[in-house]
Formats: sequence, C-alpha cells, structure tokens
Amino acid sequence: MSNFRPLHDRVVLRRITPAEKTAGGIIIPDTAQEKPVEAVVVAVGPGARDERGQVVPLEVREGDHVLFGKWSGTEVRIGGEDLLIAKEADLFGIVGAR
Repeated sequence: MSNFRPLHDRVVLRRITPAEKTAGGIIIPDTAQEKPVEAVVVAVGPGARDERGQVVPLEVREGDHVLFGKWSGTEVRIGGEDLLIAKEADLFGIVGAR
C-alpha cells in the first residue's frame, strides 16, 4: 500500500469481511448480514480545504476501524489488494473511538 497516497479528504479502506457462516454452520446470505460495513483505514489524505483555503486535517487515522454504507466509495485494486476509496464524509464513525 506504500505506493499510493489519497488526495484531499479521501481515505483508503480495507473491508473487514463479515462471517459467512454462524458458529453452528448456517450460511448467512449477503442480504441478511449486518449493515453497515466495517473497515480498517489503511491511508488518509491530508484533508479538505475550508472556505479560507486552510487544510482541515481528517479525524480518522491509519489503523482506525470505521463503519460506512454498503454502497459508499469506489472499489480499487492497489498492489494486488482489493481496497475502497471513500471521502471521510461517507464514513459513519469510528468503532471504539479514542
């Protein structure tokens, strides 16, 4: 992932795959799996500019676990890994906030 740096207020996310089976072996269809989706932040941009042109740093940091909507962001393949690029505003929040 070291060869890609997001711009502005974008973040790069690695989805945390939900369990496809219960402990008893029952397969859970996509439509029944819990929403929203959880991911780990793997890279963050420097931030967006405010109305005065000042860069406002992002609230999320690399390593944060975040929640976002199932259809948020753009799927990309970087360094052979399937990742997601989204704007910080598309994120719902940080899991286990500091």
